[in-house]
Amino acid sequence: MAKRSVPSLIEATIIPAIILYVLVVFASGTVAMIAALAWATVAVLRRVALHQPIPSILMLGTLGLVVRTIVGLASGSMFAYFLQPLATTVALGAVFLGSVLIGRPVISRLAHDFCPIAPEVANRPAVVKLFVGLTFLWAGVHLLTAITTFSMLVSLPVATFILVKTITSLAITGAAIVLTVSWSIRIARREGLVFAGAPL
Repeated sequence: MAKRSVPSLIEATIIPAIILYVLVVFASGTVAMIAALAWATVAVLRRVALHQPIPSILMLGTLGLVVRTIVGLASGSMFAYFLQPLATTVALGAVFLGSVLIGRPVISRLAHDFCPIAPEVANRPAVVKLFVGLTFLWAGVHLLTAITTFSMLVSLPVATFILVKTITSLAITGAAIVLTVSWSIRIARREGLVFAGAPL
């Protein structure tokens, strides 16, 4: 998973953040917004031209940059540029929480994107409980990210915000990924779904 996802994560999130930071410091917010979007667009078009698959994280990141850039350029404000994805993060947190309340935790669907799960396994009580717990976890991740991002957005200069926000968001998400994987492995082993001593 790391081999597949880390290069895409760097390309879709870290490099645009670096471009934003450098150009906000040495040029302007407008130039920074356009350059970050240009980077993502070229990354997508390069894959299309070479007939390579486009990673979901790159496509989502590019779509997000399109919306953010339109909002930022239309308003002429870097604050609005960063506020738009913040609202999306809050909405995602609410979706995760709502999915548990209606008995259809989002993680039960997302899990199939990472690992094929037979229906009889997915319906085991321990696995259902895991999906509920992980959905609550990721709802919390989205809301915590939104709270920390907003507090930094209103209190830090733009260049500092870009740097600190990127590091903080990656740290929160990374910790949640580690917890998700370890929790899932623990339940899988308890249910006899994997052999604890199996080599990787």
